[in-house]
Amino acid sequence: MSVIERIQTEVESHPVVLFMKGTAQFPMCGFSSRAVQALKAAGATSLHTVNVLEEPEIRANLPRYSNWPTFPQLFIHGELIGGCDITLELYESGELARMISETQSQ
Repeated sequence: MSVIERIQTEVESHPVVLFMKGTAQFPMCGFSSRAVQALKAAGATSLHTVNVLEEPEIRANLPRYSNWPTFPQLFIHGELIGGCDITLELYESGELARMISETQSQ
């Protein structure tokens, strides 16, 4: 399986996926930490994370897959949502909670 196929499998196998530096329990950068906080505050209970620091092939190829250059990267229902700033804006507007709610009702 190619790295791009592995990324696609991760994205398609989980309703909410965050490619981040570190883990949800121990984020390794401030942006990843803030994204996790926003997701948890929005009600994400089935958050799947991929630690790109432990997956150098994913870290190198994810920007090509998503056409998004930075980390973290949030995917909901297989669709790229964006990075930390977009995640925080969606949280502040209440949209992230709605999106998370939809993932948990399916």
